[in-house]
Amino acid sequence: MSDKKPTDKKLRRTHHVYTLLVEVGRKTGDGLPDDATGAALMCYASGVDEDEAVREAVAVLKTADLNVLEVTGYGSLEEREEEGHDIEVDERKMMARALRENSVVVAQSTVFREGDEGMPSDDDGDDDDD
Repeated sequence: MSDKKPTDKKLRRTHHVYTLLVEVGRKTGDGLPDDATGAALMCYASGVDEDEAVREAVAVLKTADLNVLEVTGYGSLEEREEEGHDIEVDERKMMARALRENSVVVAQSTVFREGDEGMPSDDDGDDDDD
């Protein structure tokens, strides 16, 4: 017989907040302006690692009928501080909220429109329509 007592408690893994840039395309019901071709969303997402934070952010954004195309991770708050990033007080407050609520916070959105600089276009440089 063992002297160890069984425990029902799970080991709680430490959560961190990760900064993610999420690019979204168009989808019916996405709430973007009619003339938008997509958007970029700066998000703060809580997770035990960056992969979990990305999965959670994508899941939340999909429930909002957004068409997630690409996610770029910029690391945890601690990693960004180690890299010397300048993190403003407002940004830290949003990160703290994401951590406290174990949530995804969309901090900023930038809508893309046809002709915006840096956006891909349908024009491949030739005169045909395909």
